[in-house]
Amino acid sequence: MNVKEYIDQGKASLGIEFGSTRIKAVLIGEDNQPAAIGAYDWENSLKDGIWTYPMEEAVKGLRGCYRSLIKDVREKYGTGIKKLACIGISGMMHGYLPLDKNDEPLVPFRTW
Repeated sequence: MNVKEYIDQGKASLGIEFGSTRIKAVLIGEDNQPAAIGAYDWENSLKDGIWTYPMEEAVKGLRGCYRSLIKDVREKYGTGIKKLACIGISGMMHGYLPLDKNDEPLVPFRTW
């Protein structure tokens, strides 16, 4: 099966990583190799003595990263993503975001 068919059939997997300088997305094909990539550059800021990323920037960055991935898929395979087999999301190993019982942030995202 070619990569376009694999994507069109919703069999591709998506990995997203919130890194310290870039949000990255990788679409994985049938051969477990990257089929397309997307990225969004971002930078933390020092606010009230804490290194942080505003939640709005995380949402903007995720959207920008995914938009970049979709562009790569369209340019390489002439198709879009309508369905995925799975999605995995990872965050920085040196950051945390405590949430309350309603999944609302208790404090801004903190990183070192």
